[in-house]
Amino acid sequence: MGTESFPKRVRALLRIRNRLARECLAELLSTFVLILITLSSSAQVVTSSGAKGNVLSGYMAGALAVMVAVYIGGGVSGAHLNPAFSFAMCLLEQFPWWKFPIFLAVQVSGAFVASGATYALYYDAIQNYTNGTLATYGPRETASIFATYPADYLSLSNGFLDQVMGTGLLILGILAIMDTRNKGVPKGLEPVAVALLVFSIEISMGSNCGCAINPARDFGPRLFTYVAGWGGDVFRWVEGRG
Repeated sequence: MGTESFPKRVRALLRIRNRLARECLAELLSTFVLILITLSSSAQVVTSSGAKGNVLSGYMAGALAVMVAVYIGGGVSGAHLNPAFSFAMCLLEQFPWWKFPIFLAVQVSGAFVASGATYALYYDAIQNYTNGTLATYGPRETASIFATYPADYLSLSNGFLDQVMGTGLLILGILAIMDTRNKGVPKGLEPVAVALLVFSIEISMGSNCGCAINPARDFGPRLFTYVAGWGGDVFRWVEGRG
């Protein structure tokens, strides 16, 4: 009897009663999982020179990561995972404005920590692939493992339009999936529908900018590469990339 009550006592001690704290932890964990899977799939492709994956496998991993992340945090924080989505919810008065900067900070932090975890996981592979030189561009660049970079042909204005359209379509699709007045998705399968939405956007709009469609997904890992040794080029327009 005593052994059965001990886990209950531990759970009672560790239980977080503050609702905002629970939401932040759920958002942090779900964003961490999303970015960890997404970046790890990219690292596997890049460091193996395409022998262990390709663009399509990376897109599939990213979409499935969204599904897993929504299942993890959806019941607590709503699993926004994306500052653009949180902002849209504020505009629609479905999310309080005072929570927006908090969720923004948590989402970026989760992405930053996940980038560090990915770097640690693939440290040997990255060092082997780059011969110890962390580059933002060139034949052995590895910055694109973490953040998205535009194609060489892309102008700044076209890149801006690309991200606005992709992100707008993502938010529109999520709102349609969650709208109870529509035909509706079977209860419990909403994360699957969102993952399919993300996958459809990735395979149709990914060539210009890598289809970030998530400021936290891009800025958190980009900030990590800046402090981890890739340097200031990750924030600059370099040889047609920016």
